[in-house]
Amino acid sequence: MRVFVTGATGFIGGSVAERLVREGHRVSGLARTPEKAEVLAGFGVTPVLGTLDDADVLAEQARAADAVVNAADSDHRGAVEALVEALAGTDRPFLHTSGSSIVGTDSRGERSEEVFTEDILAPGAPWRPAEDKRARVAIDRYVLDAAARGVRSVVLCNTLIYGHGRGPGRDSVQIPALVRQARENGVVRTVGAGRNIWSTVHIDDVADLYARALGAAPAGTFAFVENGEASFGDLAAAVATALGLGPAEPWDVESAVAYWGHEPAVYALGSNSRVRGERARADLGWRPRHTSAVDWVRAGLVE
Repeated sequence: MRVFVTGATGFIGGSVAERLVREGHRVSGLARTPEKAEVLAGFGVTPVLGTLDDADVLAEQARAADAVVNAADSDHRGAVEALVEALAGTDRPFLHTSGSSIVGTDSRGERSEEVFTEDILAPGAPWRPAEDKRARVAIDRYVLDAAARGVRSVVLCNTLIYGHGRGPGRDSVQIPALVRQARENGVVRTVGAGRNIWSTVHIDDVADLYARALGAAPAGTFAFVENGEASFGDLAAAVATALGLGPAEPWDVESAVAYWGHEPAVYALGSNSRVRGERARADLGWRPRHTSAVDWVRAGLVE
């Protein structure tokens, strides 16, 4: 299969591209610079110079491919529209990457008991996203609606991803943010008390699901990608153990925002995002192998 991957130089897209190459697919990947193109080629991916703003390049590559994976930017509507338009009427797979921050709560490090299921995007569902996530959810809905236009469209909504990437991008977002701050300041910090919880998934299991979805996911599928959950307090404690530091300490929200910025501090690190995903297991036979982000941090963080 010929697969075009956006985000191939990054963490998710790179890991997916590497997995597909290993499976024998012919993979092309978007690269912003000749230097990044050279890196992609080293992973067996045919580089395509361009950016998400190059609609003509995206459309040309989509038309030439048997399938498209969009793993570059969940919020870039122009790129999604260009890819969907190029694939309309082909019945080819289009996997779009979203993230479970769409259900994130402004919890400032406190625990929430609310758990979301994949029915949140079902027609007529009462759920409504927070204002700052409406644009992303609108893109997710646009992709799902493309099923009616002859696109085998799928939205994979990833949770907190842990593990090291297999492609050019080695690190994810949230756990590395804790690690960088700890190494800089000599102490691991949590936003508030760190009682907030995120659902989690290992990057190898993510890549496995993308590969499965390309071959078998029904058009219009929305799936949460998760296998377990962890509090940020437990993750921070594991980081402290892995780095040989003292106990993690709480950080007031204002200090956390000053260091990480508002969006990372309040939503990526201070919110709850608890979901349950059944569709990947039921429809695709996905059986994730990794079960504990906390155990991985303790054992694999500094590898």
